[in-house]
Amino acid sequence: MSQIFNVYCDESCHLEHDLSKVMVLGAVWSPAEKSEEISKRIREIKVKNDLAYNFEVKWTKVSPGKESLYLDLVNYFFDNTDLKFRAIVIPDKTILRHGDFNQDHDTWYYKMYFQMLNAILEPKSAYRIYLDIKDTRSAEKIRKLHQVLCNKMYDFNTNIIQRLQTVRSHEIEQMQLADLLIGAVGYANRGINTSPTKLKVVDLIRTRSKYSLTRSTLLRETKFNLFHWSPSQGNS
Repeated sequence: MSQIFNVYCDESCHLEHDLSKVMVLGAVWSPAEKSEEISKRIREIKVKNDLAYNFEVKWTKVSPGKESLYLDLVNYFFDNTDLKFRAIVIPDKTILRHGDFNQDHDTWYYKMYFQMLNAILEPKSAYRIYLDIKDTRSAEKIRKLHQVLCNKMYDFNTNIIQRLQTVRSHEIEQMQLADLLIGAVGYANRGINTSPTKLKVVDLIRTRSKYSLTRSTLLRETKFNLFHWSPSQGNS
């Protein structure tokens, strides 16, 4: 029987006309059989840091008063061999020329999601992929993305990508962890230094991963994998 993995995806500044040039798509994943154990441990870390077990971890909530919580979560991620992370960084989405490739921003977005997930998916395993609900078009986007991923994997019977659905991030600990790591990667690539606490989180990730966060990692890096994409690599 194929091993089943749960993949929790999130994104930062993915809209075409928002205020940020840098866009990040990422995912935290682990064996499905470990999901409950991981969720429990993350809740315990929240309580240890004098927060409610259902406190929602988010990059935007990183602050001096909660510094120890976020540092503990980063260390937990790196200490747990079952947890892995992959992200694709688009340094400047404002220079994209979608018209030259006969596509709109949404179509390109699906292609980037495939690029992000491509290094995770293996034909001999099975995956249940979860995305955070972003807007009222989530259901339509999910159907399209599932179709694109299955077609790219020749997975016409959905034996590999068994499930692709939206969830509410405040209910899923692993989704919150994905938000934290993606936020840190985005912060590092935007060159922002306005928050000493956020800089501590970024520096800890750099130390534990042994990567700068502003360049691609080794292709076969499995624990903390980053890919910096650029239009020169093809916008299709």
